[in-house]
Amino acid sequence: ARKITTWLMTNPGSLTAGDAAALAAVTAACPHLRQLQASIRAFCDMITGLTGRKDLDTWLAAAEASNLDQLRSFARGIRKDHTAVLNGLSLPYSSGKVEGTVNKIKMIKRRTYGRASFDLLRKLVLQA
Repeated sequence: ARKITTWLMTNPGSLTAGDAAALAAVTAACPHLRQLQASIRAFCDMITGLTGRKDLDTWLAAAEASNLDQLRSFARGIRKDHTAVLNGLSLPYSSGKVEGTVNKIKMIKRRTYGRASFDLLRKLVLQA
């Protein structure tokens, strides 16, 4: 199952001939996987092409009309924060550096589990 999930999310040009043949056999036998694969590819194309302004609403409508519960649930979640997702799929900016720094600080804080004062936490952050 894990390998099939990887195949579904991999760029088709990156699959080996054997993996591509196996994926074709699986998607031919399971129409819901073919539908999921098409949805994943369309979403990945929006991410890489930053075409959210043009394609997101169409993709959401198709996902909500799908017979796949998980895909409909994912689309509902996107609708709840539509503006942020739309900007993420349209703008060239990234908050990756900030998120990495915040994650590092949280890891240091968890490591001390409240046993350290703010001054020690500050020193640990500055050392890292």
